[in-house]
Amino acid sequence: MSQVMSPPVQAPRKLIPSELRAQSLYEKCNSLAHNLWWSWHPEVINLFRDLDPIRWRQLDHNPIALLQEFTPERLELRAAELVLYSRINYAYRRLKEYMNNPQTWGRTHAGVLGSKPVAYFSAEFGIHESVPIYSGGLGVLSGDHIKSASGLGIPLVAIGLFYDQGYFKQHLTHDGYQQEEYLDTKIEMMPMEPACDATGKQITVTVDTRTGQLHAKVWLMHVGRVNLYLLDCDVEGNSPEDRELTSRLYGGDTRTRIRQELVLGVGGCRALAALGIVPGVYHLNEGHSVFATLEAIRERMHNDGMTFDNALRDVAQHTVFTTHTPVPAGHDRFDGGLIEEHLGPLRDQLRISYEQLMGLGRVEPHNEGEPFTMTVLGLKLSRRANAVSALHGHVSRRMWAHLWPWRVEEEIPIGHITNGVHIPSWLAWQMWQLYDRKFPLGWLQRMGEPEVWQTIHDVDPGELWEVHYALKNLLLAFIRRRVSRQCRRRGESDAVVEAARNLLDPNVLTIGFARRFATYKRADLCMSDIERLNKLVNDPDRPVQIIFAGKAHPADEPGKQLIKKIANARFDEQFGNRIVFVEDYDINVTRHLIQGVDVWLNNPRRPLEASGTSGQKAVLNGALNLSVLDGWWAEAYDGANGFAIGVGKQHVDDRITDVRDAEALFDVLENQVVPMFYDRNVDGLPLVWIQRMMNSIGTLAWRFSAHRMVADYVRHAYLHAASGLSCEMTVR
Repeated sequence: MSQVMSPPVQAPRKLIPSELRAQSLYEKCNSLAHNLWWSWHPEVINLFRDLDPIRWRQLDHNPIALLQEFTPERLELRAAELVLYSRINYAYRRLKEYMNNPQTWGRTHAGVLGSKPVAYFSAEFGIHESVPIYSGGLGVLSGDHIKSASGLGIPLVAIGLFYDQGYFKQHLTHDGYQQEEYLDTKIEMMPMEPACDATGKQITVTVDTRTGQLHAKVWLMHVGRVNLYLLDCDVEGNSPEDRELTSRLYGGDTRTRIRQELVLGVGGCRALAALGIVPGVYHLNEGHSVFATLEAIRERMHNDGMTFDNALRDVAQHTVFTTHTPVPAGHDRFDGGLIEEHLGPLRDQLRISYEQLMGLGRVEPHNEGEPFTMTVLGLKLSRRANAVSALHGHVSRRMWAHLWPWRVEEEIPIGHITNGVHIPSWLAWQMWQLYDRKFPLGWLQRMGEPEVWQTIHDVDPGELWEVHYALKNLLLAFIRRRVSRQCRRRGESDAVVEAARNLLDPNVLTIGFARRFATYKRADLCMSDIERLNKLVNDPDRPVQIIFAGKAHPADEPGKQLIKKIANARFDEQFGNRIVFVEDYDINVTRHLIQGVDVWLNNPRRPLEASGTSGQKAVLNGALNLSVLDGWWAEAYDGANGFAIGVGKQHVDDRITDVRDAEALFDVLENQVVPMFYDRNVDGLPLVWIQRMMNSIGTLAWRFSAHRMVADYVRHAYLHAASGLSCEMTVR
C-alpha cells in the first residue's frame, strides 16, 4: 500500500478584521451551513448543536433547517447567552482559510489536473444524513472520495442526481416486516444553489430520446473545495412522469433506471460543457454513469471533426472506470429496445449502426440474444479499470476475462485500488481529542503516514478503554431512544416502551452488524444454531448482545424476510434483551454503531463482498473486526488486529460454505472473542483486548483511509488519464 505524504503545513493567508466584520453573525452561520465542510469538523457540528440541542436532533442535524428557526436577532441573543461569538468567528475564519489555502497535497502532486480536472460521476453521494441522496455503501464511498479530494486539494468536480425523495425511510410493522416511506425533501432546506451559466441563468440540459426529450436543471452543492453538480428532472417541459424521474434513488422499473442513467451520463457531460468545464479525466464510479463516454465521444466528433473510432480511442484514454460489483445480478442490463429508444438519437450523431452500439455493451458483440451491459461498456471504453480490493480484483478479472480471450487471466487489464474511509467524518469526537493529546502535532495532516498511528501504542490502556466505554454508553443511549420510539410508533404498551428504554448493558460484549440486507451478506448466520447462540448471549458470566441495522431493497422480498426474522427475535424470551434491530439505517445510525460497539461483525459469502468500508470506520474508533476473509479484510487481517471467520476458502456448494462459516463463527466467538473480552486484570481492564485494539488502529487506520485511496487514484489513474497516456492500470 502506498502512503500519502503531505507537505509541511503552510500558514494560510490571514483574513484581516474588516473581512470578518463584513458579514453578520447570522450570515456567517449561513455560510458555514451552505458548505458541507462543516459536516466533518466536530467543533462546527458542536456549535450548531449548542444553538438548540433538541431541535438539532429532531431536524436530522440539518444546520440550514435549524437556522431557519432563528431570526438574526434571536441568533444574536442566543450567541450572547452561550458566549458563541468567538466560536462562530473561529469556524468561519477556518472555512475561509481552508478554501483559500493554496498549499495542498494536490498542488504538489497533481498539478496537471489543475487545467484538466477530474469529472467524478456517481449515481449517489452519501455526505451527511441531512442530505438524503444516498442509499448505502456506494454512496458513502462516493461521499468520502470527494471529501478526501477536497482535503488533498485535487482539482475535481462531481456529478450526480438530485433525488427529492431520496431513498426510503424504513419502518417495521409489529411483526417485523419492512415498510417504505418516501418523504419530499425541501430544496430550501438543502445546502445547494442553482448552477448558473455566465449570464447568471440556471443551467438546464436536454437529452433526446426516440420518444421525446428529457430536461434537467442543474444544482450546485459545495463539499469543501469540491463542487458537486446534481441534475434534477423536476422541470417544466418534462411530462408528469419524467418530472418524477429523479425523485427516488433506485426506484421504478428498468425503463426508469435507463432514463436516470441517461440523464446522469449524457446530461452530466452536457452540464459540464454548459459550465465551461473541460475534464481531463472522466472517473465513472460503477456502471450507472458510463453513457457519459458516448457523449464525450460525440463531443470530440462534433468539436474536433474526429471519426468515431479515433474519438473512442481518445475518450477511452481519459476514462477511469471503477467496478464495485462481484455479484452478476448487480450489473445493469438493458434490452435492445430500451437502448434504441434512449440512445437512438445519440447513436445517429455518433454515425454508428444499432448493431455497433449494442456490440459495445456486449461481451459477444454479435450475439443478438445478449443484452446491453453497462459494466461491459465501461470496461471497453476505458483504459484504466479497477476493482475496489485485491480480492475483488481477482474476482473481476475472472468475471470479465472473456472480454479479452487472447489474454491469460493474470493479464486482464483490471487493477485494484482498495477503498478507504474519510477519517474526519467517522472518527468520534472523543477519540479525536485523545489522538490530539497523544499523537504528533498536526497528525491529521499526516494521516497517511504509518508512523503517526504507531503512537497509539504509547496511549495508556486505561485511558483508551475509558474513551471506548464512554462511546459505548453514548451508543446504548441512542439505541434506547430509537427503539423506544419505534415501539411507541407501533402503539405498543407502556411496559414495552419502558423496557426499550432500559435495553442492553454497557458491561456486556456488544457486537454490531449493519449493512444492506442482501441475502448473500448472511445477517442471520449467527442464528443458524439457536442453541449455541442462546448459550452465548445468556451466559451468566460472559454474556453477549448484538445490535442489527439495515435496509432491504423494496423489491427484495428475501431480504425483507431476513429483517423480519431478526427483528422478531425480540419476542423470544431467550433473546428479547440481547438482540436488537434498529430501524432506518443511515449515516447517523452508522456513526453511532461504528463508534460504540466492541466488535464489528461481517460475514458475507466469500467472495461476494467487493470491499466493504463499515469495518474500516469501526477501526478508527477502537472496535475490532470479526469478519470473513473477504473484501478489504482479506488484505488487512494479520492475526493480531482483529478476528477472522474461517481461513478464506469457500466450497462450490453454497450450503456447505454456509455450514462451515457458521461453525467457524461460533468457534471464534466461543474460544477467542468472548474469553479475550472478559479476561480482566485487577483494575478491570481487558489488557489483551486493548492491545488488539491498538494493533488494529496502528496497522489499519492509515492504510484504509480515503486520503490514501484518492492519492492512489491520482498516482495510478488520474495523472496518466489526464496526460492521455494509453497504458493500462497495473494489477497491484
